[in-house]
Amino acid sequence: MFRRSVRAFSLIELMIVVAVIAILATIAMINYNRYGFRTRRADGREMLLRTAAAEERYFTNFNTYTADLTDPPTAGGLGFTNGTSESGYYVVTAVIANGGATYTLTATPQGGQVGDTCGNLSISDTGVKLPVGTNGGNNGNCW
Repeated sequence: MFRRSVRAFSLIELMIVVAVIAILATIAMINYNRYGFRTRRADGREMLLRTAAAEERYFTNFNTYTADLTDPPTAGGLGFTNGTSESGYYVVTAVIANGGATYTLTATPQGGQVGDTCGNLSISDTGVKLPVGTNGGNNGNCW
């Protein structure tokens, strides 16, 4: 009689493969989450830059900056319907100092963006953008 040798995977080999796949999937999910944070951060940057441009237009007309983002310019505001960015991941607030001569705009993360390592984004009337740098280098440039 001929004897056929049966070749199969052992349970240990199968578990090693499952463990390697789990490790690769974990690494992929971490990188995907970081990518999501970087992508959604563009929503906050865009809202800050749009608000800064509106502040400059307001200053041109009234010779002062305003902290009111919602009222129309004729009523002392910038005319935004609310201080929330287009996709809703950031809420922008304005702090006016020096008798209306300077401002700092801050975008605070909301919802799924709260875990972003960059945290709050801000820009001042002189163009200073914070946070500076890569914030540890693990989540891309904040600006």
